[in-house]
Amino acid sequence: MRKCIRCNTEMVEDLDIKVEGGAYGIKITQQGLFKDNLGKLKCAVCPKCGFAETYIQDTSKIKKLTLNNKEK
Repeated sequence: MRKCIRCNTEMVEDLDIKVEGGAYGIKITQQGLFKDNLGKLKCAVCPKCGFAETYIQDTSKIKKLTLNNKEK
């Protein structure tokens, strides 16, 4: 459960983000060609004040990436 950082109301979570005019969403990848998809960007919106935040639900690939960078 996410709480709004502005008004402390419970947010509506797990919303998709779509580019207007396109049926695809936004994904997070490493820089460069043919890099692995690190996660699908999701959104939570506060029903009281309208504040919106983005997040990645599955952070396992991000965690692996940070562990690999520490080993270098």
